[in-house]
Amino acid sequence: MQHPAMKPPLLTADLPGVGGQIRVQVEDFEVEEVPSYEPCGTGDHLFLWIEKRGIAPEFFLRTLAQRLGTHPGNIGTAGLKDRYAITRQWVSVPKACETRIATLEGDGIRVLKTGWHTNKLKTGHLRGNRFGILIRQANRAVDVNAILDRIRTHGLPNFYGPQRFGRAGSTVALGWQCLAGPMPRRIRPFLFRLALSAVQSLLFNDYLMRRLRDGLFRTVLPGDVMAKWPLGGLFVARDIPTEQERFEARQTVTTGPMFGSKTFPAEGIAAQREAAVLRDHQLSPAAFHRFGKLMMGTRRHNLIYIDDLAAHWQAEGLRLTFTLPAGSYATVLLAEVMKTDFADAETEATDGLQADHGEHGPARIFGSE
Repeated sequence: MQHPAMKPPLLTADLPGVGGQIRVQVEDFEVEEVPSYEPCGTGDHLFLWIEKRGIAPEFFLRTLAQRLGTHPGNIGTAGLKDRYAITRQWVSVPKACETRIATLEGDGIRVLKTGWHTNKLKTGHLRGNRFGILIRQANRAVDVNAILDRIRTHGLPNFYGPQRFGRAGSTVALGWQCLAGPMPRRIRPFLFRLALSAVQSLLFNDYLMRRLRDGLFRTVLPGDVMAKWPLGGLFVARDIPTEQERFEARQTVTTGPMFGSKTFPAEGIAAQREAAVLRDHQLSPAAFHRFGKLMMGTRRHNLIYIDDLAAHWQAEGLRLTFTLPAGSYATVLLAEVMKTDFADAETEATDGLQADHGEHGPARIFGSE
């Protein structure tokens, strides 16, 4: 039976959705990386701003390596993007590949600009992703602005999307198996990491789902671990009136646990609520210790604010434009707008292969997180 946390509640459940379809055509879904930094102009690593159309992420890296005559491991990305989309992102390659850049053009790949930098691009080196999504056959009678206004006002619950858990929950089921006993035979290391991370993600969704259920989505609890918004360090909430005021002013957000051996600990009531999630899953903090760096744990924002969230009706349907921070899911927002079940969405193929890196994990996009 599928755990409820794989299909968490909606912030706008009382408002009708527009329905419709996405990805009818490749052009209906655009994703553009928001990098952490631009190439500085000097160095031994050539950065390529690449557009790809309808190319699977794993095939994309192999194609680049083959055309450039280098090993795939020499190519750096902040995160790989969806297959059924037009995507733009930075890719870094060794200096020796400069003379072969022209060979990259064609078959859905375009090099739009280049620049030099001092280091190889690594997973997680991005601030977020900018989306443009066309929803075809959307119901024009629905007041989509009522949905967007609530999200703009309250923030979007930062749930993990269903693709994090695999088709029919297969990835998280494997994660439970790995957590409970010895590593299954012949499992690939990346799948092992992904499966364990899926369990952490499910536990986070369960924790956040309980906050929504109990009317605590925008309430700072004694002992909550807070994070400065949009970026910043962690601290424990003790002066609750002051911290609630800072939260309302969007200076901070509450965080939830990505359970692990070194998760920043909550205190008081907040710690009790987090412990209840583990207890209800028959887990203890010690369950994560034997996995070392794979399950060190971190904190994740309970909600995100989307400052540029907009919707425009076109002849073909409703176009949504928005930017999500690294680690957040477009499917979560689309579910609010469309009221569509994305449980059978494509499973993660790239950016979600590892648990979050530090406070802000790699980008997780619809389809190929």
